[in-house]
Amino acid sequence: MKILVIGLGGVTNGGKTTLAEKLKKMLPNCDAISQDDFFKPESEVETDERGFKLYDVLDALYMDEMVESIHNWMNSRTSSGVVTEEPLNTCNSVKNTEDVYILIVEGFLLYNYEPLNKLWNRRYFLTLPYEECKRRRSTRVYQPADTPGYFDGHVWPMYLKYKNELEESASNVVYLDGTKSQEELLSCVYSDIIQELKKLRE
Repeated sequence: MKILVIGLGGVTNGGKTTLAEKLKKMLPNCDAISQDDFFKPESEVETDERGFKLYDVLDALYMDEMVESIHNWMNSRTSSGVVTEEPLNTCNSVKNTEDVYILIVEGFLLYNYEPLNKLWNRRYFLTLPYEECKRRRSTRVYQPADTPGYFDGHVWPMYLKYKNELEESASNVVYLDGTKSQEELLSCVYSDIIQELKKLRE
């Protein structure tokens, strides 16, 4: 039994969740975990001197619980042999992978937390230019809602900070252009994961 843990990180509104959901349907024995499910309640998230809730930092998340969830998934797969839903297209490239289980972990702060960095087999990072990211963010409804100036005052600076940290410390990260079509991004990542599956089977 082999396990492949895929990180799908990057900028807010970059298309991570959509990509993860599509990959889950196409890949054999595939599950997904979303970092958004590990946010602390609003009352536990710090507020800065400008009144901004500091959601775009690691301290706003229950990261230990997230790591534990991933480990639990890995342990249950290696001990139970439970088969998850079959992929939509069982083309030849994904046949003979019954003994491989894939977990896609998607979120905006995946690669800046050391306990997670021991787990990745592949790491992808979606990027967007400032204007496009701001435009997309403005069309989304959040709970709590973004306050005026929040994107420029907190969200974008934190994205740049963590992206710079990643570029300085990490190798083997595949950067993806989030302005490309969902089909292009899906095709790129899917074919790359298929190559990883072939390597695991060799």
